[in-house]
Amino acid sequence: MAKTVTIAIDGPAGAGKSTIARKLAAELGYYYVDTGAIYRTVAYFLDLLGISPKDLDGVSRYIDELTVEIEYDEAGKQHMIMNGMDVTDEIRTPDISQKASLVSAHAVVRDMLLDMQRDVAKKHNVIMDGRDIGTVVLPRATVKIFLTASAEVRAQRRCDEMLAKGQKANLQQVLKDIQQRDHQDMTRAVAPLKQAKDAVKVDTSDLDIDGVVAAIKTIIAGKVKA
Repeated sequence: MAKTVTIAIDGPAGAGKSTIARKLAAELGYYYVDTGAIYRTVAYFLDLLGISPKDLDGVSRYIDELTVEIEYDEAGKQHMIMNGMDVTDEIRTPDISQKASLVSAHAVVRDMLLDMQRDVAKKHNVIMDGRDIGTVVLPRATVKIFLTASAEVRAQRRCDEMLAKGQKANLQQVLKDIQQRDHQDMTRAVAPLKQAKDAVKVDTSDLDIDGVVAAIKTIIAGKVKA
C-alpha cells in the first residue's frame, strides 16, 4: 500500500480550522476529518445522560456504551453518527463546544478515539484538524499547520457565523467563551493545545478564506511531491 499524505491542522477555537480544512480537502481531493466534531459527539452523549464532563468516574462508567462513527454524504460533508443516530447538527452549540473541551481532557476518552482517527489516516490522504493532531494523533504528519488568529477576530467570526444561522450572539460573551476555551485547551494535562515544533504557523487575522487556503496550499506544495 502506498504511503498516504497526512495534513495536520491545529489551532485554537474559532481560528477557521474546519472551514479551511474542508475547502483544502475539496480542492486537493483529500479526505477531511473534523476531530472536534468527534469530541463534541462524546460531549453530547454524556450531556444527554446528565453526566458532567468533569466527572471522570461518570465518563469512565458510560463511555463503553457509546459508539462513534463518521460518514460522508455525496457533497463530502462529514456526519457524526452517535449510537446509530446522526447528531451532526445537534452538537454545534456553544455549550457542547465548552463541554467537548472538558471531555477531551480525559485520557480514557482520547485513548478510545485515537485509533479511530489514525486508521482513517492510514487508508486515505487526509486533512485532519483539531488541537493535538500534529503533536499526538499524527506526530509524523507529512505537513503540519498551526492556524491561529487573535481572540477578538475569532470571536467576531463566531458571532457572524451564529447570526447567519439565525442564532442569538453577544460578542462579549462569545469572546469570554473563546478565552475560556483557549485556557482549558492549553492547560489540560492530556494532549494540551500547542504548536508542534515542526509546524508552520499561519495567522489568519488579516486574511480571508481564499488567502488562507492559498497560503497553506503553497506550504503543502513545498513538502508534497505531485
